Amino acid sequence: MPTPSPGNAITVRVEAPATIETTGLLATAVSEMGGSITALDVVESRSDHIVVDVTCNTTDDEHAGRITAHLEELDGVTVRKVSDRTFLLHLGGKLEVVPKVPLKHRDDLSRAYTPGVARICMAIYEHPEDARRLTIKRNTVAVVTDGSAVLGLGNIGPAAALPVMEGKAALFKQFAGVDAWPVCLDTQDTEEIIMIVKAIAPVYGGVNLEDISAPRCFEIEARLRAELDIPVFHDDQHGTAVVVLAALTNALRVVGKKIEDVSIVVSGVGAAGHAIVRLLDAQGAGDIVGCDRRGALDPDAEHTDSFRGWIATHTNPRRKTGTLAEVLRGADVFIGVSAPNLLTGDDIATMADKAIVFALANPDPEVDPVAASKHAAVVATGRSDYPNQINNVLAFPGIFRGLLDANVSDITDAMMIAAATAIADCVDPSELNASFIVPSVFDSAVAPAVAAAVVATAKGEAQQ
Repeated sequence: MPTPSPGNAITVRVEAPATIETTGLLATAVSEMGGSITALDVVESRSDHIVVDVTCNTTDDEHAGRITAHLEELDGVTVRKVSDRTFLLHLGGKLEVVPKVPLKHRDDLSRAYTPGVARICMAIYEHPEDARRLTIKRNTVAVVTDGSAVLGLGNIGPAAALPVMEGKAALFKQFAGVDAWPVCLDTQDTEEIIMIVKAIAPVYGGVNLEDISAPRCFEIEARLRAELDIPVFHDDQHGTAVVVLAALTNALRVVGKKIEDVSIVVSGVGAAGHAIVRLLDAQGAGDIVGCDRRGALDPDAEHTDSFRGWIATHTNPRRKTGTLAEVLRGADVFIGVSAPNLLTGDDIATMADKAIVFALANPDPEVDPVAASKHAAVVATGRSDYPNQINNVLAFPGIFRGLLDANVSDITDAMMIAAATAIADCVDPSELNASFIVPSVFDSAVAPAVAAAVVATAKGEAQQ
């Protein structure tokens, strides 16, 4: 059974007899149904009854329903209300716009708005580069999606994608002080998306593309990078790749291997897989095999899209063939960004000694982490309830902070490698072990370190 998660937390308000054992019975009932109690709060007390808020983590809506029904079956207990804590958090959205300047009297208004603002407009008209200095452009990022590949939910459209984009914008602000705003587009036409983003670009200092399906995401990013003078970053590709490289850097330190010496199998050749392979290649990995659902990509076959073709022709130097499980035999590293339950613990047992397994499909990884850990030296997932969570929030806030601070329009492999190195180095050697290869997402040192690394790299490239 999956582990109960705060993402599926509920609060059940019940009326129950005013006896000393009531709260214990309520807690036991939740535990009997596999829920995880996080709070029991008496919100009302009378001589003959009490009202208790029972808060617990569940696995999904069906599990929450079974827990609620079991509470109602207790003698003398009546369920008054059930609240989904995740839905409560999202009521009214997660963002707001707050002025940075006071607007308390006539003088404030005349400077912030008319007539004084006209002087600022004309200054920008005469010197367009001053827009970055005199407007929100300097610190603002557009989080752009078409809703075609949202999380593991698929093509759910722009409105349904908005909660994710709001969350992304909140993370930008919380971790790096970057003002980000969701831009959810009601089109999945490549040319229209490019046209719209170019049209709104004057407002923003950068563009974070999010949850756009492959292979369209590759062309959209490439075209926007070429046609805009602000940085464009597809986080599903490059954010994932940066954190994977950071985690792999430390995992290799743990097992005493070098990236140029290990054999790596990557399952999944979509947006994330493509970026991971390219970044690992740029960092010196010489033995990578990319696999799709049929197995190892054939370097000599024709591929319908150029991005899959690039992986095929730039990897698999030993011309390995076969299924994912077959090419995994003897490999040092497995990186999965594909689909759940593709491998078993027995498959991991066929890997090389001191193997590294990154099973990142979410919420259900390519192999059960517990089964993998019986045979691999280091195991990482995309989940927060296992050690070594590969989470993009370690990368994108600091990367954009650095890009905005450096005022650059291009994002290079060197910048991403520097960001990955900065993340890896946030784990002190005294802390580094098989269960701690990446810092906590709440480590306040990460985003500044990543930003500083990006700025330093940008300055070095500008001087070349």
